Formats: sequence, structure tokens, C-alpha cells
Amino acid sequence: MNRPVLDVRDLKKIYGEGEATVHALRGVSLTVERGDYVAIMGSSGSGKSTLMNILGALDVPTSGTYLLDGVDVSRLADRQLALARNRLIGFIFQAFNLIPRTSAVANVELPLAYAGVRARERRRRAMAALDMVGLADRARHEPNQLSGGQQQRVAVARALVTEPALLLADEPTGNLDTRSTEDVLAVFDQLNASGRTIVLITHEPEVGDRAKRLIRLVDGRVVHDVRQAPVAALAGRHAR
Repeated sequence: MNRPVLDVRDLKKIYGEGEATVHALRGVSLTVERGDYVAIMGSSGSGKSTLMNILGALDVPTSGTYLLDGVDVSRLADRQLALARNRLIGFIFQAFNLIPRTSAVANVELPLAYAGVRARERRRRAMAALDMVGLADRARHEPNQLSGGQQQRVAVARALVTEPALLLADEPTGNLDTRSTEDVLAVFDQLNASGRTIVLITHEPEVGDRAKRLIRLVDGRVVHDVRQAPVAALAGRHAR
């Protein structure tokens, strides 16, 4: 039986103490199966950033359990946690986080360099990842020679290159115009159609509408968790 990519049970996160105590998460439970495409939405202060940081193994819950591809993340030491993060999660951030004055292909190679992959194999895999996001012809361009949408697609390629169990995207279209947003979401649609597991955090309804499943957080709790027909699929149906 396939284990879920994410298995989160009764996650709580408390910051501060006394009168300054903040209950950022109040018992969040959810599972994400392999190949799912999930959007997590919520207004500012809903707990979605805290949940993102815990799912990304960047923070630990106050209580509750979190299994990432069967690994109990809460029990890992810092070094093991860094390894799990590098191997199991592909991060995509709002700000792209590309290294300036470095080619697109070298940016994509970075996680493989950290993992000790040899130079020729790194280059091969990085070019394949750029090809997946439609940017193989821009491999030698530096970030300042690319549009915002192209930079984000380079960031998606970098997230893909380690073949992670999970693609985790934090407001991936937050810095993009409408056309670039559409380009990046089309890449997500294709990746999910090829079997990739995607969880994205967003406050933009049109981004949430593209996912197969929508989870809403309010005050640190899941108040809504439903499967939906993604907008892209509906558009395809109308076009036929």
C-alpha cells in the first residue's frame, strides 16, 4: 500500500507565553496522497505560514506528529532534518531566491551540488528539469536576463531536480503579473498530470482554483477541506 506523502496529526504550534501566547495552529490534521495537488488558503494570521514552515521542515510543532514520506520529521536531529529537506522537499518561494550573476542551469544544479552529485550528472539532470518547465533554451541566461515568470520557472526546475516526494510552493505567483502567473500555473498543471505531488500556500482564489483539493485555515484550524474540479480541467472540457 502506498504511504501518504504527508501525514499530519493534531499539529499545534504555540508561540510565546503568558499573555503574549499565540496559538498559531490549533490541532491541524491532514493527509496528502502521492500525486495530489492541494492549495492551502487562509487570510493573514490564519496559520498558513506556520503550517508551511512545519510542512517544509523549517520549524517544528509544539505537539502533534508529522510524517513526510513515512519519515517522522519531529524525531530527526538537525543534520538529518537538513538531509530530509534537501531530498524529500522541493521548495518554491514567492521571491524566486535565485543566485544573481549565475546562469539558470547553475541555479538549478545547486541542490544536487549540496547532495554531492558529480558535475556531469548535475548538468544532465538540471537541463532535463529546465526542459520540463520549457526553459532549456534559456539555460545560460542569468536571472536579470529573465522575466519574473521565467525566473519562477527556473525556481520550479531547481525544486524538481532532486526528484522530491513533495513540491511545496509558498505564494508562488505573489510577485508575478497575470500572464506570468498563467505560465507558472500551467507548469504546475503539467507536473501534477505527470504524477508530482504539489502543495501550495496562496491567498489568491484563482491560484487555489487550479488545485484538485482546497483546504482553508481560519484561526489555526482547518475549516474547509474539499476536492474540486480544477479550473484548468474545466477550461479544457469547454474547449472540446
